[in-house]
Amino acid sequence: MVIEDIFKALGDPTRLRIARLLGAMELAVGELAQVLGQSQPRVSRHVGILCDAGLAERRREGSWVFLRQVEARGALVEAVQRLLAVAEAEEPAFAALCEADRKKLAAIREARESAAEHYFARHAGEWDELRALHSADDEVERRLAEALADAPLGHLLDIGTGTGRMAELFAPHAERIVALDKNLEMLRVARAKLQHLPAAQIELVQGDFAELPLADASFDTVVLHQVLHFATDPAPALAEAARVLRPGGRIAIVDFASHDHEELRTRHQHARLGFSDRQMSELLRAAGFAPAAPQALEGGPLVVKIWTAKRRATASSPKPAALESAK
Repeated sequence: MVIEDIFKALGDPTRLRIARLLGAMELAVGELAQVLGQSQPRVSRHVGILCDAGLAERRREGSWVFLRQVEARGALVEAVQRLLAVAEAEEPAFAALCEADRKKLAAIREARESAAEHYFARHAGEWDELRALHSADDEVERRLAEALADAPLGHLLDIGTGTGRMAELFAPHAERIVALDKNLEMLRVARAKLQHLPAAQIELVQGDFAELPLADASFDTVVLHQVLHFATDPAPALAEAARVLRPGGRIAIVDFASHDHEELRTRHQHARLGFSDRQMSELLRAAGFAPAAPQALEGGPLVVKIWTAKRRATASSPKPAALESAK
């Protein structure tokens, strides 16, 4: 029986501590070993038992393996966390262990933030150079938030999360957020920025925007903020966005209008020099969206555009011929 497996899995002090820690944040197996003061193989064995019982799940990110609570079993997991909270309140020995673990967890948070700061320091000059060419970030964010304010965000997918800024911006208004990026270093930066959010609200996932490792019709809102210009062919990315959106779900794309700044190809790896409104409309329609009127922010040499659209009841596959005509 499932309930028997759960109680067996929790019948060990180390696994109780792991379950309590995973209630606070997602952790790599190595980070868990650091907090618990145990070897990584030993921690991995405990993790395996919790995963087999359905109390935790593994997710590989490059050479790292991360652990988190199983959100699909929300009621059971919440009940376990309530039980652990009561045990911590009433059992001094367990409370002392949990408090010591939290202090070590704080050190891990600080280490993540320090790594993120070093990354920013290395790349600050590049980003400042690009920011100088377009509208201020706060104005872009304000206009994007307004564009999505007419309906609940629900479950939101932030494709190409980068530093995690969009996920952070929309966290107060979304039920749950998945922040996805292909780049492992950027995911670690995002993890540092987002680690203050409740573990049940935010999930970081490594993946390619042209082949999302996510279920069909599982999101209400998709955001691609300054991402699509990295796609040699944007059609698969938009088709994937349509696949994971529920019918009537919304997509918001923030990117550059067509421009002739060729240096962005070599200095910032932009595969495309922006998009025209006609091109974006045809791309969206081909992927199964009904586009709304775009917005333009003309605050510099590069014009930032916000394109929004709703997923039609039946999203169609991209049509190569139509896409060619849009180029």
